[in-house]
Amino acid sequence: MDLIDESPRLSVGSCATLACLLEISAPKPGNVHRDADFEDMTFLDFVISAAVSGPVLEEARQIGVGATILHAVQVTRAAVGTNTNLGTILLLAPLAAVGREEPLEQGLPEILDQLDASQTSSIYEAIRTAHPGGLGRVGQADIHEVAPRQGVCQVMALAADRDRIARQYVDGFANVFQIAAPWIHEAHAGGAPLSQAIVTAFVRMLAHFPDSLIQRKCGKPMAEAASSRADKVLQSGQPGEPAYERALAELDGWLRADGHRRNPGTTADLIAAGLYVLLRENRIPWPIRFY
Repeated sequence: MDLIDESPRLSVGSCATLACLLEISAPKPGNVHRDADFEDMTFLDFVISAAVSGPVLEEARQIGVGATILHAVQVTRAAVGTNTNLGTILLLAPLAAVGREEPLEQGLPEILDQLDASQTSSIYEAIRTAHPGGLGRVGQADIHEVAPRQGVCQVMALAADRDRIARQYVDGFANVFQIAAPWIHEAHAGGAPLSQAIVTAFVRMLAHFPDSLIQRKCGKPMAEAASSRADKVLQSGQPGEPAYERALAELDGWLRADGHRRNPGTTADLIAAGLYVLLRENRIPWPIRFY
C-alpha cells in the first residue's frame, strides 16, 4: 500500500501567518520575542498582527499587491494600535501574489512588473497609516507628499540605496531568495533547531548588511557599528559555544540600549520573508523542531 504524505500543505495566508510567528518567537538580538518585550510593543502584539494579516495576504493574488499591503496595515493598526509589521507586509504581499503552484522566484518578476502607479498610491497610504519610525524628508517621491505617478518598482528604486526592503523590489528579492531563506535552511539542515537557525541567519545578515531601520533612526555610523558587533559574534565561535553565547548576549544588550532605537527591524523582516519562502516551498521538515 502506498504511503500517504500527511505533511501539512499550508495555504498562502497560513504560510504568511506561520512565517511571522516563527520569526517573532526566535530570540533574535535586539528584537521583541517571546521572552523580551519593548516598553511600547509586546510579543502578543506581533502574534495578533500575524493572525489578522495572514487572511489578508491570502487574497493578494485576487485583490492586488497594493490593496493587500494597505488592507493588511489597516487591520494590523486596528488590532494592535501600532506598527508591528509594515516591512514584513511589504515583502510578503508580492510573494503571496504568486500563484500557489508556481515557483516563487520564477513567478515574482511578473508580479513586480504589474505594480503600476495606482498600487504606488495604495502603498504610500499604507506607509502613512503604519507611521514607521525614523521617516525623514527626501527631495524626490517623499512619502509625506502625494504619491508620484510611477510604478512601485520605479519609486522603490529611488529609495533602494537607503532602504533594504525597497531594494528587494529592484533586485527581484535577491536578499530573500539568495540569503535569508538559504541561510536559515542551511543552519536547520545542519542540525540546528529552527529557532537557533533563525538567530544564526539573522546575525549573519546583520553582520553582512547594515540594518536600514537602524540607519534611518540612528544614522549610518550606528548601523555599521551594529554590523561590526554582529560580525564579532560570528568570529567568537559556533552557536551554542560559551564564547558565542556571551557575545550574542552582549550584542543583544547593546541593541536594546537607547530605548531600543537600535532595533534591527529590517533584518527581522527579511528573515520573515525567508521563512515564508521555505514554508511555501515545503523546505522545513514536519513536525517543526523549533527548540
